[in-house]
Amino acid sequence: MTNNRLITSREKPEDKVLDQTLRPHSLDDFIGQNKIKQNLEILIQAAKNRREALDHILIYGSPGLGKTSLAHIIAHEIGSNIKITSGPAIERAGDLAAILTNMEQGDVLFIDELHRLNRTIEEILYPAMEDYALDIVIGKGPSARTLRLDLPHFTLIGATTRLSLLSSPLRNRFGSTYRVDYYTEEEIKNIILRSAKILGVKFDHDSALEIAKRSRKTPRVANRLLKRVRDYAQVKADGNINQKTCVQALEMLEVDELGLDEIDRRILTAIIEKFSGGPVGLNTLAAAVSEETSTLEDIYEPFLMQLGFMARTPRGRIATESAYQHLKLALPSGTIKKMF
Repeated sequence: MTNNRLITSREKPEDKVLDQTLRPHSLDDFIGQNKIKQNLEILIQAAKNRREALDHILIYGSPGLGKTSLAHIIAHEIGSNIKITSGPAIERAGDLAAILTNMEQGDVLFIDELHRLNRTIEEILYPAMEDYALDIVIGKGPSARTLRLDLPHFTLIGATTRLSLLSSPLRNRFGSTYRVDYYTEEEIKNIILRSAKILGVKFDHDSALEIAKRSRKTPRVANRLLKRVRDYAQVKADGNINQKTCVQALEMLEVDELGLDEIDRRILTAIIEKFSGGPVGLNTLAAAVSEETSTLEDIYEPFLMQLGFMARTPRGRIATESAYQHLKLALPSGTIKKMF
C-alpha cells in the first residue's frame, strides 16, 4: 500500500527518469538548503585551490530532499566522475574491491542507503577512507596473507535516511556531515516553476503555490504532483493549467490542502473514532488501520507529528486538537490538553 501512495517521499520506479530530467547540475541551480550550499562552495573551492580530493562527505535526511542531487552536483562542481552504488548492492568484499580499484584520482563514489552496508564491508572501507589503501586477504588458514593495494585519492559521499543506524567508527571517518532539511513553501514553489519550465509546461505562481502547499515540503513529491496535474489538465482542461485546474486535479487524487492523503486521514480518524482520540498503543493502531508497525512509525507518523496532528505520549498515540479541526470533527467533552 505504501509503494502505491502518490505522496510518499520514497523513490518510485516512475521517479527515476523524472529525477534525472529535473535534477539540477550546479549549486546555483539547486534551490533551498542555503547553509549546506554555502559550506559546500567553500569546501569545493578550497579543495580546488589545493588541488586535492574533497574530504569524505556524509549527507542525511528524509527521502526525496535532494541527497542524490547534491552528490551529483558536488562531482560536477569539482569536474570529477561519479560512480553510484548503494549499501544493499555491495554484498561481498570483492564487490567493494572492484569498485575502489576502478576509481581514478579525484573521483567521487556515492553510496546511497549507507546504513544498510554490511558490517564486514565497513571494515574494508575504513582503511580505504583513511589511508586510501585496500587490504585484501589471500588464502585461508595459516597460509593466509594480507595484500595492501594503494588507491587513488577519492571522495566518498554517503547518503542515509537513518543516521542513528550508522556505526560510530564509520560516521567519524567523514570530514563533513550535512543534514538536509525540509523545504519552505516558497522554495517548493520555485522548484515547481523550474521543473515546469524544463518540462515545457506553462505554470503561473498561484498554480505552483497550490501544489507546493500539498507537497509535504518535499521536492520529489512536488515534481510527482506536477506531473499528475499536467496529465489531468491535458485530458480534462485542454492543457490549460490554472489554480482551479490544480485544485480539481489534487482533489481527484485525494490530496488535501496540507498534503494529507486518504491513508493519513484514516489513521487520524481511527485514533479519534475508534479510540476516543487516544491514547492508543502503536501495535493496536497498526492493527486498526491494517498497516505494519514499522511502516506506521517510520513513514506516516513523522509528517503527522510535524503538522501537530498527532503526539506520542508515554501511554500511546493521541490525536491533537488541530487534527479534530482539520477533519472537521467535534472535540470530545473536556479538554484535549489533559491527554498530554
